Amino acid sequence: MFDMQDRKRRGNPVILIVILILVLVFIISGLQFLESTVFHSTGTTLGSNTKTIVRDGVEYFHRQDITVILVAGIDEYGPVVSSESYNNSGEADMVSLLIFDETNETIHMLSLNRDTMLEIPVLGIGGKQAGTIHGQLALAHTYGSGLEDSAKNLRDTVSDFLYGLHINYYVTMNMDAITLLNDAVGGVPVTVTDDFSQIDPTITMGEITLRGEQAVTFVRTRQGLGDQLNLTRMERQKEYMSSFVDALKASMESSARFVINTYDAVDAYMVTDCSVKTMASFADRYAGYTMGDMVSIQGENIKGEQYMEYHVDEEALDQVILKYLYSPKT
Repeated sequence: MFDMQDRKRRGNPVILIVILILVLVFIISGLQFLESTVFHSTGTTLGSNTKTIVRDGVEYFHRQDITVILVAGIDEYGPVVSSESYNNSGEADMVSLLIFDETNETIHMLSLNRDTMLEIPVLGIGGKQAGTIHGQLALAHTYGSGLEDSAKNLRDTVSDFLYGLHINYYVTMNMDAITLLNDAVGGVPVTVTDDFSQIDPTITMGEITLRGEQAVTFVRTRQGLGDQLNLTRMERQKEYMSSFVDALKASMESSARFVINTYDAVDAYMVTDCSVKTMASFADRYAGYTMGDMVSIQGENIKGEQYMEYHVDEEALDQVILKYLYSPKT
């Protein structure tokens, strides 16, 4: 258990209880029932980083009826600790936005490819922005100490990429939390179609219940596996999450203390900026919402000089922005 200062930094148990319910039930369960919505280019005008977008003579502004939460899985092990500098080794392997549409009472999920090439703020002395670099989205979290400053840098990077979108809250989670959550629900059954024999021979082809480190290997690995593309790994992550939610629901129904016990297990591995009052209100406000779309953005995988690069189709990105995040001036 951690002292009160640590709990204040990472959040009160009530916050994480609601986060687990929202993220792991409302959102992840949507993957079980919905097909991915992939936006393709249709020749719309390209966007720009501005609060006002003009399309065919119509002005569009940020929607005021949505709440947006950034959820990220960090490629790091062990409890969340400060690197004591303005750089750390924790890359963001999974980045998604949960979009709560209050007008239509729906919840959408926008998944961003971690290899997406974009402008990233670089933090210098005092934690202030000292410029930008062009690189993978995953690297945005590596600028900062690995705590709130890194989470905010990731949030700001995503915000700039999405035309200055206001992101209300963030939640980041280290890799160990996957193992803990996986085992807390008694393991997660999946169908393995890739050959993991050279990576982890215990992950055999066909149906298997993932336990312990197997879960991390299954959702994280891409090097030396199949086509090695992040898009393929994202498909495995979707399968894992949809299966996870079934096990999660069963665990919550079987034990009244499941969520609290799970919070105690993952507390040290998460960082969030949500207040108790705000997150507690989410449970009532969004409990009756229906699942909307799971959205991804069309793009192209390119092997760069240093790593894989994902270049989004800017026209497809434009469509996502206008459909989910902006509305026309009336």
